[in-house]
Amino acid sequence: MSHKLKHMRNIGIMAHIDAGKTTTTERILYYTGVNFRMGEVHNGAATMDWMKQEQERGITITSAATTILWNYDNQQYKVNIIDTPGHVDFTVEVERSLRILDGAITLFCAVGGVEPQSETVWRQADKYKVPRISFINKMDRAGADFFGIIDQIKERLGMNAVPLQLPIGEEDNFRGIIDLLEEKAYEWDEQTFGMSFKEIPIPKDMLPKVSKYRMELIEGCAEESDELLEKFMNDPDSISKKEMIEIIRKATLDRRITPVLCGSAFKNKGIQLLLDAVAKYLPSPLDVEAISGVHPKTNKPETREADINKPFAALAFKISTDPYVGRLAFFRVYSGKLKAGSYVYNVSGGKKERISRILQMHANKQNPIDQIFAGDIGAAVGFKNIKTGDTLTDEKHPVLLESISFPEPVISIAIEPKTQADIDKLSMALNKLTEEDPTFKVKIDKDSGQTILSGMGELHLEVLLDRLKREFNVECNQGSPQVAYKEALKSSIKFREVYKKQTGGKGKFADIIFEMEPAEDNVTGLQFINKVKGGNIPAEFIPSVEKGFKQAMQNGVLAGYPLHNLKVTLLDGSYHSIDSDQLAFELVAQIGFKNACKKVKSILLEPIMKLEVVTPGIYLGEVTSDLSRRRGNVDNVSSRANMQVIKAKVPLSEMFGYVTALRTLTSGRATSTMEFSHYQEAPKSVLEEVLYKLYGMKI
Repeated sequence: MSHKLKHMRNIGIMAHIDAGKTTTTERILYYTGVNFRMGEVHNGAATMDWMKQEQERGITITSAATTILWNYDNQQYKVNIIDTPGHVDFTVEVERSLRILDGAITLFCAVGGVEPQSETVWRQADKYKVPRISFINKMDRAGADFFGIIDQIKERLGMNAVPLQLPIGEEDNFRGIIDLLEEKAYEWDEQTFGMSFKEIPIPKDMLPKVSKYRMELIEGCAEESDELLEKFMNDPDSISKKEMIEIIRKATLDRRITPVLCGSAFKNKGIQLLLDAVAKYLPSPLDVEAISGVHPKTNKPETREADINKPFAALAFKISTDPYVGRLAFFRVYSGKLKAGSYVYNVSGGKKERISRILQMHANKQNPIDQIFAGDIGAAVGFKNIKTGDTLTDEKHPVLLESISFPEPVISIAIEPKTQADIDKLSMALNKLTEEDPTFKVKIDKDSGQTILSGMGELHLEVLLDRLKREFNVECNQGSPQVAYKEALKSSIKFREVYKKQTGGKGKFADIIFEMEPAEDNVTGLQFINKVKGGNIPAEFIPSVEKGFKQAMQNGVLAGYPLHNLKVTLLDGSYHSIDSDQLAFELVAQIGFKNACKKVKSILLEPIMKLEVVTPGIYLGEVTSDLSRRRGNVDNVSSRANMQVIKAKVPLSEMFGYVTALRTLTSGRATSTMEFSHYQEAPKSVLEEVLYKLYGMKI
């Protein structure tokens, strides 16, 4: 089994929107014999973009998993691939995929280079310590610049980018690739859609460049080992290809370098060599650190190695709904094995679950399998209560793995079903969608009774509403998008709250003294510190106080928005031996929070977005003036491939409909990308506007 694990790869394909991720995956499926027809994104026929919304928009919305077999060096490799979305609204799909992957291919457009979402996914991969190889795609496009993109990877991502290939020609003249390790040139056959390729002589005009970059590669490898350095000093050519591959692999796994390859997925060039590189340089489950967690009862650290003979441990990273098989839980097995029809223990939920069937996924198609082993990725059917981020283990050997953290939504809309008959259908549909997407939140407004949907951006909510209509047949009226404002305290206060309630029988009593103040900038949510001494409040009531403050934070006193962060220090208090209970202490915290908030200054916080606009130079003035009108701060302006790149921070409230406005300003020639940056205090005029809309009052 370890032999099989050695030849297994769990990889993701990640990049900025429109860099060619799905096209690359389609070529991989074609060349590995999984598909017998090439699907194209622009025709709406890509296998991995199976959702109707993906096919119509030509973008990836949900990460799709597939499995391929690839032969390299007389060995068969099993590769589980996850094709992730590039649009920032669906960044949750990248986040949860990277959490369970061992390696990744980062795609860069040979013209666009390192774009905003490239930086975001690179940071996400750093967070989960995922080694990656880089593939510079679209070498056939006008303005393609292979060496320029390598410089960008070094400068903007701070990664040592090491070219292992050189392109033969660029733009319309791009016709093949030179492999620096092999010192061979290859050309792809157009007649077979790139299925076959042949070795050609290295063009004479490229020999000096090949010699230069190959020598740099040998030199870099020699620096990694004393033995190779000695060989290099005597005779650089004595270092073998096998020794170089081993060194490059080690440096890639240590994340000190990213090997760089090139090609054109759309023109069917370079994909087979990319698959060889996956086998050569990306980690197997045996190469990554053992996953760590804690024992749920003792809280002692535990690890699980990729070993079939160890107790079963897996992480559910995605829940989706299939019209034929019902709910699917995608999971990564870290250790042990699981048979279809057996029970697992859901450590996060504290319940046993029966897994009736196990499936190997291929986009939205499933292949049933009898059992699944350590290192593999599959989908489970037949469970009741598994959620994204849950740990599944052997009941006798439980371990709680670190869950997946997701960003908070920044935009909301109010919806209502068009007909009374759709009310129940809407509730059921929203439950299914929130199960699938942890960044999608639903709440009922207490005052208006409206259903409020919150998500990561306008496109995110637009797609979810479209899914309500198509998949669940629920037609909705919708309000205009609203910004997810938050509140925060400006100063601190020391406060005492006593809660007494006397009825005929047993009463309620709780007494707390606490200090409430703004939390540090990098903290979100509640920072709770217990300083009660001498048992003045029994230990079993302390969690109830914390719970009370947590719940109370959901409604600030300024405009009813949740508090962004809060630091509460519980100093002292008292209790009654008969009348005090957990509920009393929960209620006293909620009442104390409201009363204390009325005595300190609160501020309104608004979400600030990180915006990047790529525009022709002639429109630079109009675009920056428009951003100033939107209360934007331009951070810098730089050049990229004959275009001007504007980076700015802009309040989300000013950005609704910006894509349309930008098109009008620049005759459709500019593009923009936007992602959440941080919360900051809203100016007085915004606060006045918000309070006027909510309460019809001016301050």
